Amino acid sequence: MATTNDLKNGLVLNLDGQLWAVVEFQHVKPGKGGAFVRTKLKNVLSGKVVDKTFNAGTKVDTATVDKRDMQYLYKDGTDFVFMDSQTYDQLHVSSETVGQAANFLLENQEAIVAMHEGTPLYIELPTSVVLEITYTEPGLQGDRSTGGTKPATVETGYEISVPLFLETGTKVKIDTRSGDYLGRVN
Repeated sequence: MATTNDLKNGLVLNLDGQLWAVVEFQHVKPGKGGAFVRTKLKNVLSGKVVDKTFNAGTKVDTATVDKRDMQYLYKDGTDFVFMDSQTYDQLHVSSETVGQAANFLLENQEAIVAMHEGTPLYIELPTSVVLEITYTEPGLQGDRSTGGTKPATVETGYEISVPLFLETGTKVKIDTRSGDYLGRVN
């Protein structure tokens, strides 16, 4: 058990038998009346996001979430197979649980798998990854000064928007939270 004063981003709460991760929180102390905490919660399993307000100091039930460093090995049907970096145990994680992280996962890549009572909840990747562009239309001479973008496919099969001057075979840095192009990597 914790109080609403202990809330922080990433904390997982057990509300009415469902697991909710704190995405945002804000302590509000109005001029009149008692203080309260405004939160944005994301359902760990379904991904649904809701706004919930708690009175300040209210007790909330926290869920124990075990975050383990794991290495992504390969895809087995619809499952993704991860290996625990300490015990070398292999874990099958469904594609629903992996979600958008699948767009940025390469074999042998490190990731954090969050688990609750032996059940994988979600995958946490580094905030940015480096991937190689496997296909993009060639840029035309003179395209370097304009601020335009074009679609490019990276080695995981995910499509991003990149500046016109980038070519196939270029390594690029991508934000794993939004899927945005961050820059070129030499």
